[in-house]
Amino acid sequence: MELANGTGVQEFILMSFGGGQQKRILLLIFFTTLYVLTLAENITIIVLVFLDTHLARLPMYILLSNFSWLEMCYVSATVPRMLFDQIFPRGIISFSSCFLQFYILFSLGTTESFLLSAMALDRYLAICHPLQYLQIMSQDFCYGLVLTCWVLGFLWHAFPVILISKLSFCGPNVIDHLLCDPGPILSLACPPLGIAPKVCEVFMNAGVLGNAFFIMLSYSIIILTLLKASFQGSRRKAFSTISFHLVVVTLFYGSLAAVYLTPVGKSQSELTKAVTVFYTAITPFLNPLIYCLRNDQVKEALHRLLRRKESV
Repeated sequence: MELANGTGVQEFILMSFGGGQQKRILLLIFFTTLYVLTLAENITIIVLVFLDTHLARLPMYILLSNFSWLEMCYVSATVPRMLFDQIFPRGIISFSSCFLQFYILFSLGTTESFLLSAMALDRYLAICHPLQYLQIMSQDFCYGLVLTCWVLGFLWHAFPVILISKLSFCGPNVIDHLLCDPGPILSLACPPLGIAPKVCEVFMNAGVLGNAFFIMLSYSIIILTLLKASFQGSRRKAFSTISFHLVVVTLFYGSLAAVYLTPVGKSQSELTKAVTVFYTAITPFLNPLIYCLRNDQVKEALHRLLRRKESV
């Protein structure tokens, strides 16, 4: 008998990594350590930007602190569930919880894509239009830009998620993945699927490819500008700054491409899970290190904060 919402499935089963108890314990320790360190790193960045009056005024660090908050949300939407599935294999997730995770995960991913575009815009204005930079990238404009990224990110996938949730799911209910992803979910839906797969594909491609094109265009112009003779003195510092951004962009889009451009098949399931762990758990851990490990302004802000605590 079908339920009122048009589905006969009330819950799904998420299949985590295969293996025995020893492997699950090792993965549990790994995910827990990674989660705690990721939260600690990103909280440190947010606190530094919030408490340091110098960093708090700079558009780059306003964007970076929001990016750190997004990374905390992103990792919290995935890793706790991975921890649960290591403790309770063949973890059961309700129909509504599965689609909620799907919506939140893709909304955060789209928001990250927009924020990376905003950070590319910031670097473009700072390097290519330095005289107008502070006038254009005022604090009000910067906070408005951040708000726009979050609003667009969470509106972008609302319609596809609602459309897919209205499909009929009459069994089976086993998702061979670590999380509720549209591909495995659609494979469990009973035909006819209608326009749902195409709508999901269009929205996903438009969000990812549109931002990727804008980022590539921005950094192409930046690099061409830096190659001019007039930038000879500050070229090394500018290249150092944008190189960190490009590494983060490469990690984000590279891991997405590895997941969604990989041919579907059982032989690919373990590889897909491994890449999913990389972009949902490992990348949020690496990003703060990439941005701040060699960032002199962040190091100076940390030293100022530590000296302030010692003097109290």
